[in-house]
Order: sequence, then C-alpha cells, then structure tokens
Amino acid sequence: MPIYEYKCGKCGTFETEQRITEPPLATCPTCGGPVKRLISGKISVIYKGSGFHTTDYRSKEYKEKAKSESENKGDAKAAS
Repeated sequence: MPIYEYKCGKCGTFETEQRITEPPLATCPTCGGPVKRLISGKISVIYKGSGFHTTDYRSKEYKEKAKSESENKGDAKAAS
C-alpha cells in the first residue's frame, strides 16, 4: 500500500498508509484539524522476479533465437 504525506496546520507533517482506492484524509487523526495531502518526492520501487519486464515477458520466438545463438557461440568456441 502506498504511503501518503499530509500537512496539518496545527500538528505539522505526517505520513499514513492508505489504499489507492481510499479517499484522501480530510481531518488530522491527532487533533481533528483540516489537512492537505502533499506531493511527496519520496518514491521507492520494489522489483520482484528474475528481471525486468523486457526480459521476463519476451516472446517464445525471441527466447528460442537467443538460445540457439548462445549455443552456436559455445560451439564456435569449442571448435577453435
């Protein structure tokens, strides 16, 4: 879930974890005053899997061609 940053006029800045589908907070959870959601520069990305999209989701033809090319390079090294 993303972490959103809010600013309260009385309490200052605070962060809260919310679902993307939830509406933004209108009141401070500490004092009950009005809050504004801030645009945060803190962004973190977590990549899961063996690689990036371009390597994980290649077409079968591309994978077969790459495999045959790597096998051909191995054969050429063995022959020399």
